[in-house]
Amino acid sequence: MIPKEVLKHIRQIEIRSGKLVNEIFAGQYSSVFKGRGMEFAEVREYLQGDDIRSIDWNVTARYGRPFVKKFVEEREQTVILLVDASASQRFGTQNKFKSELAAELASILAFSAIKNNDRVGMIMFTDQVEKVVRPKKGRNHILRLIREILYFQPQGKGTDITKALRHLNEIWRRKAVVFLLSDFNDLNAESALKITGKRHDLIGIRISDPREKELPAVGLVELEDTETGQRICVDTNDQFFTGRYKELQAQRQEIIKNLLLRSGIDQIAVSTDKPYILPLIQFFKQREKRLAY
Repeated sequence: MIPKEVLKHIRQIEIRSGKLVNEIFAGQYSSVFKGRGMEFAEVREYLQGDDIRSIDWNVTARYGRPFVKKFVEEREQTVILLVDASASQRFGTQNKFKSELAAELASILAFSAIKNNDRVGMIMFTDQVEKVVRPKKGRNHILRLIREILYFQPQGKGTDITKALRHLNEIWRRKAVVFLLSDFNDLNAESALKITGKRHDLIGIRISDPREKELPAVGLVELEDTETGQRICVDTNDQFFTGRYKELQAQRQEIIKNLLLRSGIDQIAVSTDKPYILPLIQFFKQREKRLAY
């Protein structure tokens, strides 16, 4: 039996997400991802008015006259939520934990997908693959995904993005839209990100909390790395220490950003202390603009 407070929390996310999907994101999702899943059907001779970008240059060169590729749109796409469930996701100093923000983002993306007749699946990972939920449609299925993100108790604490991506590629060989929701504590995943980005439409969603970037002056505090358990006592009134901490954390965020850029995948940056609507809208608009060319 699921506790009432859990059901209430899930219902609140559903209501909030449903409103945003209906008012903003369903149409933008459709414009960006609808028709991205295309299957090759055949080649035929070029006709006046055909898009020159569809010309098959190999066949054209072979026969000495232009041919174009003909595609048919897949009836449905598959969206995979690749969700970081490591211990660092259970951290948050503002309105919510990073895991709660991940659940809300996943909810919006999932409801947008099923509104466009797509299926949604999920892989939860730490330093191991923790849970796999096969792609399905329907409201109850999406609510289950939200519940798992919020209340699933993983076995591991660390982060291994490479292992999660390899597992995805093994069990899902057809092209899918993949949202990787993580704080990217694993900085050794560049090769796996590149490989998966070529096989799937991979989007990285970088989740952070302001206290990971800057410490308030509150005197002596004990800090713990939630993934390794390592602890250290620091004086947050020490301006040299807090300044250096802020500098190093800014460098780390830049490293993560550049990691995803080098991997050739799109990325969205969100934080627990700021509304996530604007970063999502900006992502959809930028991608829509890029696809128009």
